[in-house]
Amino acid sequence: MYPNQYNNIVEALEDLKSRGFSSEFLFDKESEKMKCPGTGKFYAPDEMFIAEYHRFEGDSNPADMSIVVALECKDKTKAVLVSPYGTYADRKLLVFISKVKIKQQAAKL
Repeated sequence: MYPNQYNNIVEALEDLKSRGFSSEFLFDKESEKMKCPGTGKFYAPDEMFIAEYHRFEGDSNPADMSIVVALECKDKTKAVLVSPYGTYADRKLLVFISKVKIKQQAAKL
């Protein structure tokens, strides 16, 4: 996990895409699952894990606070989720993400 290693969201998304996180997940409020629009598949929290996340804060506007989450699914789907956090966060999405386990990284020597 390498939180906050990028200067902005565009930089994070471009790098994640180059590493195989080529889809973007959307949270489906009705089913309370993550949806991959490209495949139409829905995922529950136990079908995925957080590979890494990156939080960004706007210089002066709280509405600019966002988080980029790189998610990997058990079926090998790799996608990102971009969402506001703080005041503008979706509470149902936060509950969903809190149930997704964080991938354990191998120690680097």
